[in-house]
Amino acid sequence: MSLVELIAQADERGLATSGLACLDRCLPLLAGDDEVLRPLWAGLADDGDIGDWGMRIAQVRDKLAGVGPAESAGDEAALLASRMLAAAPADLSAAEVRVWADACSVASLQIHRLLDPSAGRASSVDAPREGRTEGMPPLVAAELRRQITVLELLAEHGAGGVRRALEVSTDGRRVLRAVVSRRSRKKR
Repeated sequence: MSLVELIAQADERGLATSGLACLDRCLPLLAGDDEVLRPLWAGLADDGDIGDWGMRIAQVRDKLAGVGPAESAGDEAALLASRMLAAAPADLSAAEVRVWADACSVASLQIHRLLDPSAGRASSVDAPREGRTEGMPPLVAAELRRQITVLELLAEHGAGGVRRALEVSTDGRRVLRAVVSRRSRKKR
C-alpha cells in the first residue's frame, strides 16, 4: 500500500504519530534536544492521554522558540522543519491532524531530498508517496520506508505501536543528525 493510502486510512492517533515521527526525525535541523518531544510521544502511547496534546505541543513550541535552526542544516531544510512544528494542530480532530500528517510527510521527504548529496534536481516527492519509487535517492528511500513502517505499526497495533514507532523515528533522527554533521564539516 502506498504512503498516501496509509495516511488516508489512518485514525487520529496514527496520524498524530505519523506527523510527530516526521517532526522527530527532523529535530536535528531545529537544534533541539532529543528529549523535547517525549511528552508528545508519551501522550500518544498505550496509556497516554491524547487530550493533553494541545498543551504539550504548546510547551514544545515554547522550548524550541529560543533555539535557532542548526547552523549546518541548510536554510530551506531547517525552514521546512520549523514549519512542521508551527503547523501542528492543537486539537487532534481527524480533519486537522490528517492535513498536518500529510504536510509533515511531504516536508520530511523534501528535507531528506534536499540533504541527500546524491539527489537529482527532481523537486517533487509525490511519486514516491504514491508508490513509484524508481530512481529515489537513498536518504529519501529510507525516509519513505520509515514513514510507511510507522503507519503500518499504528494500523496493526494501535496505541501499542507508538513505542515501536518512536524507535523507528529515533533511528531516522540519528541518520539525519549524521547527515547534517557531515554537511557542516564539509562547509568548514
